Amino acid sequence: MASTIPDPQPGTQGTPDGPLPERAARVEAHGIDHIPDAERHGKARELFSVWAAANVNYLSLVVGGALILMGLTVWQAIAVLVVGNLFWALTGFLAVSGPSAGAPSEVVTRAMYGILGNRVNNAVVGWMISVAYFALNLSAAAVAAFSLVEKAGITTTTGVKVVVIVVIAALTLTISVYGHAMIMKLYLPITLVLAAVFAVVAVGVVGHADFSYVPEEPLTGIDVWATALAGVTLVASGPLSYTTSADFSRYLPRTTSKKAIVGWTALGAFVPSMIVCSLGVFAATVVDMTDPQAALEKILPGWFTPVFLLALVLGTIAINALTAYSAGLAIQAVGIRIRRSVSVLADGTASVALTLYALLVSNFLDTVSNVLQLTVVLLGPSMAIYATDIVLCRNRYDGPALTDESPNSRFWYTGGVNWSGALALAAGVTASALCVNTLYTGPVAAALGGLDLALPVGMVVAAAAYALMMRRSRAGLDTGVPA
Repeated sequence: MASTIPDPQPGTQGTPDGPLPERAARVEAHGIDHIPDAERHGKARELFSVWAAANVNYLSLVVGGALILMGLTVWQAIAVLVVGNLFWALTGFLAVSGPSAGAPSEVVTRAMYGILGNRVNNAVVGWMISVAYFALNLSAAAVAAFSLVEKAGITTTTGVKVVVIVVIAALTLTISVYGHAMIMKLYLPITLVLAAVFAVVAVGVVGHADFSYVPEEPLTGIDVWATALAGVTLVASGPLSYTTSADFSRYLPRTTSKKAIVGWTALGAFVPSMIVCSLGVFAATVVDMTDPQAALEKILPGWFTPVFLLALVLGTIAINALTAYSAGLAIQAVGIRIRRSVSVLADGTASVALTLYALLVSNFLDTVSNVLQLTVVLLGPSMAIYATDIVLCRNRYDGPALTDESPNSRFWYTGGVNWSGALALAAGVTASALCVNTLYTGPVAAALGGLDLALPVGMVVAAAAYALMMRRSRAGLDTGVPA
């Protein structure tokens, strides 16, 4: 039985002659239920604009600038960006499970954690972290919007800030509520608009940048490696947060080339992320990027500033619409039987509350850095297990079987939990936590002089433990997936 109540939109449930195609003007009828082959459509290349639009944003500028603020040279920072952004290949790899299962990531992971175990997984990895990222990005958009409001002659009182945040959230959630077809329709023109704006930004930044920049007190010895690893973790937190990439590929026909899915997803995210993060790096060589938006205004033409600020808001709306969409699916996958559109609105409400805290109470830059680095402790092992499962079952997922939540489900495992997945995740998170060096310093990091190996260690331990236990267990051989 599908664990969702479709949005009752007239005409979206099909006709006697067959299902009606998706339309951007209709609220998406599907939630976490299986997408039948008759309703599959599209090309893998359409994924490029989805991920490109989501990666031309303010937060990427913040991350790029942060690398210089951490003490790296320009080319050390660029090397860190390359390594960190290569993790988008994993995001692309997970996306291949969408067409195979005809289901979102929140359902595919039932194969890894069991029906009940996956509810816990979705509550933490799927919902809580998505809401946190939504809040971080909304905070970033709000900072740019506040400046835009001030340029219009309006004083940004607390009341005005609240209104601005709510308006941006409303625009974002409108896209998420209408869902998949709306995202596919809007994101190509959004990508083109953002590309044009950031081309102008690139001219301004590159024209002022100091490519030979070296900090007044250059890092040496182990400090260089410790900072570089911390930087890779910071950058990689972006792609690692998208263990939900199958959400946006699940409507593709099951015959769609896997290489094409991986390639267009990874390329669509990698290229703009590298470009925008690099602009943040270059800008930090000549201006103080502790306040990126204000800093960039100093090296951009005055007439262009409002356009730039609007682009920052638009880019953040694009990335947050994807985040809210997935968070809505996560609520359904937790077992709360509400419409997808209602679940998206619930996510938005929680995210707005967190955003108000981040902007009005906490320090935004510190919040961004700490949250992005710390979530990797959980997200790295989670993504590693997902990727390992795709390899083990050769990406053969039985979508209709995955929607069966009864104790008779082949994915019920033992008491509703696949202990191979649960224990592997626990092992990976524990190993990662011992190696982390961010809000706190784990014992392994302390012994290594501050080297933060949380990301590679957590992923390797989780993947190895999962592969070993699934191969040895009877459950691992009886997943219901054809050999």
